[in-house]
Amino acid sequence: MGLWERLRRARRRRRTEDAPPIGPKLAEVRWYAKAVELSETGTLTMARRLPALIAQVMRLAWHANRRDLIATIVLNVAAGVFTAFGLLATTGVLTALFSAGPTPDRVRAAAPALLLVGGAVAARAMLAAAAQWAQARLRPQVERGVELRLYERTTRVDLDALDDSAFLDDLHRARLRGVDSAASMVDHAVDLFTAAIGVAAAAGALGVLHPVLLPLLLVTALPEGWAAVRAARLGYLTQLELVEVRRRGWIMEELMTERRHAAEVRSFTVRDFLLERYALLADHIRAVLLRLARRQTLTQVYGDVLKGVATALMYTALGVLLWRGVMPLAVAGTAVLAIKTGQSSLINLVYALNRCYEDGLYFGDYLSFCAEADRRIRRGRDRAFTPADGLTGFQEITATDVTFTYPGNEAPSLREVSVRLRRGEIVALVGENGSGKTTLAKVLAGLYAPQHGRVRWDEVAVADLDPERLRRHIAVIAQDHTHWPMTAADNIAMGDPLADPRVAAAVRAAAADSGADEVVDGLPHGFDTLLDKRFAEGQELSGGQWQRLAAARGFYRRAPLLICDEPTAALDARAEHQLFERLREHADGRTVLLITHRLASVRHADRIYVLDGGRVVAHGDHAALMAEDGLYAELYTLQASAYTDPDRRALGNGRVSGG
Repeated sequence: MGLWERLRRARRRRRTEDAPPIGPKLAEVRWYAKAVELSETGTLTMARRLPALIAQVMRLAWHANRRDLIATIVLNVAAGVFTAFGLLATTGVLTALFSAGPTPDRVRAAAPALLLVGGAVAARAMLAAAAQWAQARLRPQVERGVELRLYERTTRVDLDALDDSAFLDDLHRARLRGVDSAASMVDHAVDLFTAAIGVAAAAGALGVLHPVLLPLLLVTALPEGWAAVRAARLGYLTQLELVEVRRRGWIMEELMTERRHAAEVRSFTVRDFLLERYALLADHIRAVLLRLARRQTLTQVYGDVLKGVATALMYTALGVLLWRGVMPLAVAGTAVLAIKTGQSSLINLVYALNRCYEDGLYFGDYLSFCAEADRRIRRGRDRAFTPADGLTGFQEITATDVTFTYPGNEAPSLREVSVRLRRGEIVALVGENGSGKTTLAKVLAGLYAPQHGRVRWDEVAVADLDPERLRRHIAVIAQDHTHWPMTAADNIAMGDPLADPRVAAAVRAAAADSGADEVVDGLPHGFDTLLDKRFAEGQELSGGQWQRLAAARGFYRRAPLLICDEPTAALDARAEHQLFERLREHADGRTVLLITHRLASVRHADRIYVLDGGRVVAHGDHAALMAEDGLYAELYTLQASAYTDPDRRALGNGRVSGG
């Protein structure tokens, strides 16, 4: 059952039921599997996990800035010591004030202890302020380290990971709450430590005053702690349940707000359709959050009632001790202050424990994602080609019996495909939509690892090569290229230092080779023009202009293998002809893998591979394939007839799709 149908059924149930189930049973849906697992995990189990999570996040803080972390801990410990000292000194003040004699004499007797209390309070305040400053310095450094760790992995995982919906859900959770939770967990772990020191200080003072009060103080924390932990788990399970729905909602928001979708939204009058879909998602989220609010409120009420009972028992015990004469009045007064201080620290402790526990759940998602991403990063044996002349790094690329299936698909996109690209050749891949041409190109480039078969550059298997180094020997002119929100020069150089005269000269040469120089000449600031209308003085280009910049990007990278995937899809006939001419000139000395639906453009290729249903059904040069009178001849004749048959020519330009 699809998501939209589940949401519609849930909305229909809400019309007739007060507290309907939201969606199908959790166990029936793959992305809720973790929620089911967590819902069956006891509080004690999660409490056992929390120290390990705190240890991991503290290691992040240690690597971020160990001096700030040490300063935070040491200063908080010192502040706790002064808290205990101040409480014990209060006993001396109260003993002097409650003793017999004239009031002036009692005040004078209490003055030394009173000065000690004031000094302890002032010292504690200064130490706490210094600890907060060190802690505030630590947070942005932890955030930076955690974000870099995430993005280092998201930019290195193989493409098949980004085709896996389960991996994308994990990425969404790690990026949405996991990154923020790491820095928050450092804060709350420090707060937990600080509150624990405050509780220890108050408990130590109570233990000195009378041991019976110590366990009673600790009992008051149990009800609130239980309520906080349960509320945190309910919130986490709810967020986990809403991951896919929220992601769909953000996609709907993007469709309704982004400029690049605005024209089509209006042209096809899909406004009501998008609003309806978004309303389904919003209604579902609202129902889930209302259910969460009710359950968390009830949990908090139960916790508060139990906390009140525990507090009453504690004060009853204190009254009994006074009534029995076991405890002097001055000590009882100090005990009241210690209990108040201890309860305040306990409240902070429970709050920090609650937030630390909740952040720990999301931080666990972050750690799990990083571990899964590490598993999906393909690492070779640190081998790479070292081109002898800086241009050609191989003699031959071969694929033997390659089979590849996208994640989540049952049918392979490539089935036992074997191809060969020799140095300096122009090799074309042709076929109808979905035949596997682009997938094959990505496998040859090492972007996808086949499940069966092997790809070799010379005698070295691609699986044994370092992926990053291998890709430096590949240039790509893609049909679905990125419109980088950078300057025109940056869109060509892609990270190379433009201040280097050689880089600047290479950028201009690549623009001239691709015809992008005509585009740049029309921009207000030339190569320095920002190509993004969302920013001040930003410019927008047409599809054909962006295509020329993409070609310049591929030409700029003087790589031994140039992959051209529908490089002229957005160009007019004149620009297309010019680009193919320049492509042939630019290909001198390098290998070109050409994917195009313009079959007239592959007539002069050294070798043409015809794909159908993920298989190579024919290969050879143009003359040989035409003589075979197979699929290639059929497509070529069909396309050519559009230019010779008056009836067909009237219908359009005669393109044959080749996705």
